[in-house]
Amino acid sequence: MKSPWLWNLLSIVALVVGLAVWVLLPWYGVLAIAVAIALWLVLTRGGRLALAAARIGISSLPQRWGASSVIVVGIAGVVGVLVAMLAMGEGFKATLNSTGDETSAIVLRGGSQAETNSVITRDQVPLIGTLAGIARDAQGRPLLSPELSQVVNLPSKSDGSDVNAQFRGVGELAWAVHDKVRMIEGRTFAPGLREIVVGQGARGQFRGLEVGKTLTLGNQQWTVVGVFASGDAHDSELWTDAETLASTYNRSAYQSITVRTEGTAGFTAFKTAMDADQRLKLDVSTTRAYYGKQSGQLATIINVLGTVIGAIMAVGAVFGALNTMYAAVAGRAREIATMRAIGFRGLPVVVAVMLETMLLALLGGLLGGLLAWSIFNGYSVSTLGSNFSQVVFQFKVSPELLWNGLKWALGIGLVGGLFPALRAARLPVTAALRAT
Repeated sequence: MKSPWLWNLLSIVALVVGLAVWVLLPWYGVLAIAVAIALWLVLTRGGRLALAAARIGISSLPQRWGASSVIVVGIAGVVGVLVAMLAMGEGFKATLNSTGDETSAIVLRGGSQAETNSVITRDQVPLIGTLAGIARDAQGRPLLSPELSQVVNLPSKSDGSDVNAQFRGVGELAWAVHDKVRMIEGRTFAPGLREIVVGQGARGQFRGLEVGKTLTLGNQQWTVVGVFASGDAHDSELWTDAETLASTYNRSAYQSITVRTEGTAGFTAFKTAMDADQRLKLDVSTTRAYYGKQSGQLATIINVLGTVIGAIMAVGAVFGALNTMYAAVAGRAREIATMRAIGFRGLPVVVAVMLETMLLALLGGLLGGLLAWSIFNGYSVSTLGSNFSQVVFQFKVSPELLWNGLKWALGIGLVGGLFPALRAARLPVTAALRAT
């Protein structure tokens, strides 16, 4: 005979494994389980007894709402925080993944992981412009934009503290290369002048970026002449003429070159030509792949952090549910004992208590998801990107995140109700009937 502690340990391990499987279960797996339970409740004698016992317990919830609300509020808090944290990671990842496409390329120095540690000499630019696969404008000019990236300090709108912003110098044909960028206010900068256009996200994040304002960058006065929108990471940037930026900060080389290719086939031809030219020791990737890679590490950190915080809060919610349901079982000891005495077996009693707990967990999950969606969906924030400058993005509360939050809620309800349900099923009938 196994010792009680060993049996309890095996039960906990099995429960943890079951919860992990439950959280990872796809929607059709959850649907299959729900259908199987519903059929058992409707078609079997034990299931119908469980439903009858569950109705008795659920009907008494209004008299026990103070204690039951502990479960609902606790689970709502877990789901709300978990969904909000994961929505932050999803929003950041979606912003960078939407930057660029499969028909534009970014060129960096060989081995460089980002613009900040890349150098492209000026004599390489005309060589790149002769490669196959590059799209051309009506005048036959290759659609490429040699670019510089300078990190500058700007005062935050929230508290006035200095935060990093990306000041990008772009080439003459940048507007054709970055075809998602659209001016929404003012005009574009004039080459050779210290004029700036700012992304709509940057204008919302930093002070002093309204059209007509002047600011000091690199010990020079710059005038904001326009605002652009791109719907991606470029919304967080300030743009100016690359040559003007280079002269201000004494930069003799570029850091990257963005190229518009002739479709996906053009990108393949361009990359092949670049690899074949021994004069160019440069790396090429699509802009979508490049920015998607930049988002990966931070998005993973945010997701892991959110899951860990959610798990810690879930432990607290489980103990709250355990205490509440143990108290509910103790308060209904005579009622449960009476049901068992008139023919209710252990399984219907267990299922009845579990159904009550899962109903409260479902309410908590729905409440937490609703709060997360109403408060955080579309909420704009910024964080430090891979180029050490702020990237403005919006929380994205997707249906998938809400579904995962609901599964977490039901998992907490399962753990919080299982042990009190087993205790109710094992309660000695005679002792319970004598209880007052």
